[in-house]
Amino acid sequence: RALFPFSHVNCCAELGETNEQKLYKIANELLQTEKAYVARLNLLDKVFYAKLIEEARKDTFPMDVVKNIFSNISSIHTFHSQFLLPDLEKRMGEWTATPRIGDILQKLTPFLKMYAEYVKNFDHAMDLLKQWTDRSPPFKAIILEIQRQEACGSLSLQHHMLEPVQRVPRYEMLLKDYLKKLPQDHIDQRDAEKSLEIIAMAATHSNTAIRKTENLKKLLEIYEMLGEEEDIVNPSNELIKEGHILKLAARNTSAMDRYLFLFNNMLLYCVPKFSLVGQKFTVRTRIGIEGMKVMETYNEDYPHTFQVSGKERTLELQASSEQDKESWIKAFQETIHISLQKNETFKSASKDISELGKRAPRWIRDNEVTMCMKCKEPFNAITRRRHHCRACGYVVCWKCSEYKATLEYDGNKMSKVCKDCFCILTGHIDSEEREGKKKGILEIEAGQFSGNSIMCGFLQYCEKNKPWQKVWCVIPQKEALVLYLYRAPQDVKAQSTIPLLGYQVEDSARPTDPPASFRLSQSKSVHSFAAESEDLKQRWLKVIRMAVTGEVPKSPEENHSTEITQEPSSNGV
Repeated sequence: RALFPFSHVNCCAELGETNEQKLYKIANELLQTEKAYVARLNLLDKVFYAKLIEEARKDTFPMDVVKNIFSNISSIHTFHSQFLLPDLEKRMGEWTATPRIGDILQKLTPFLKMYAEYVKNFDHAMDLLKQWTDRSPPFKAIILEIQRQEACGSLSLQHHMLEPVQRVPRYEMLLKDYLKKLPQDHIDQRDAEKSLEIIAMAATHSNTAIRKTENLKKLLEIYEMLGEEEDIVNPSNELIKEGHILKLAARNTSAMDRYLFLFNNMLLYCVPKFSLVGQKFTVRTRIGIEGMKVMETYNEDYPHTFQVSGKERTLELQASSEQDKESWIKAFQETIHISLQKNETFKSASKDISELGKRAPRWIRDNEVTMCMKCKEPFNAITRRRHHCRACGYVVCWKCSEYKATLEYDGNKMSKVCKDCFCILTGHIDSEEREGKKKGILEIEAGQFSGNSIMCGFLQYCEKNKPWQKVWCVIPQKEALVLYLYRAPQDVKAQSTIPLLGYQVEDSARPTDPPASFRLSQSKSVHSFAAESEDLKQRWLKVIRMAVTGEVPKSPEENHSTEITQEPSSNGV
């Protein structure tokens, strides 16, 4: 894998090249890549960061959000642009008299702590960037405007933010090659070895982050192939398998070329676009892994077929060979199995009281909730940040995690726990209170409803003249005439509910509305929604139109059996 834009390996293979020339080329490669790196840092610090801070001063969005996204990028930029790069330029200008780089790279070692801070903050920065790009149109507009500039090289902000994470391991790789070609008695031997030792140690600490960034880089590539329309750039998403597949139409069993992206939490069913540049695929359907089933099918005319059935849709697919079919089925089965295990682990977070403190809990991921799982107050980057209870694994705010209790699984050490676990572990409440007070109408966990729902999924939502926001919508089986709106799929409290009975359904989109939108209106109350596709919109409307008349919508199983037979083929779905 090429780590630098110039390949000194090929250069060094040239006939008649002396060892001194090889060392010079490696040192020059360090200089050239450092120039390119400083240009990226300048783009991050003096363009992206500066423009967003300038807008934040107008109170358009919180300044602390911008600072938390870019972490200490200004300090990293200052060091490289004002110290390391000038020193390298000077050294290459006097290389004949001073042929060495080890002493210069030693100056880098005290500043490696800056990289540790940046890497540690990287996941949080990506979460904030995604959150505020969705939430704030001015925030998103500034980023898109800069990304269109020539200096960005048609790359996204996320791509550029990967550079500092990967830079230290690149120094390590270059130094290793340099030392291989450095004579044992060379004046730079000692300094280069010392620099490599310290830099290699720092690079080791970056390995986990680099693996994450490799995954994120792949997500960004897919995001661009999908025309930057699908919300998939999230550290929690992991690509499992991708590839071409044939889709059998329901009515005439004609085979159509399609492309699948299988992630750990969803399947993207796509139509290829014949374009040399830009968007390569159009997403036709997004199918959640939860509740998904996969099975072999047998068709005399079309061999190597199998069926993928999810809550949103059922697909009959044809692989290119028996081996390809088995590979796809195995990938689906393993992904479904892991998802089931995670769901069971999540449910066990509220395990029997007798287990509390005796077994290490599974921590709920930060990005699975937007509010404290105890007091239901929303998190933010400034005054209410996320903490984990060491007893139950829930994500809670600082007020709900200021208690301490001994935990048996952790050697009876005093550990930070939430109020509920503190009361149970220390015996400060009676058994009746442990069962919990009666929950309010909104205090129903999204995860609890989503697993037993008639319909659930993400929709864009707008009320009155407020900005559009992405919400997790659920019509539960137990309350089939009520639509619950959550900010995230695992939130413990809905942000609002809509009793559907009596609402008017308006299917046509207004000029200012996004595509695939619809509205629910009653008196002066108007709720606007937009789905990812026209197909998904019609699925929602099919359920909602029944609910508004007081008729209980069909269960997911009934919907599946109906929709499989009604799958359109004339439009190439």
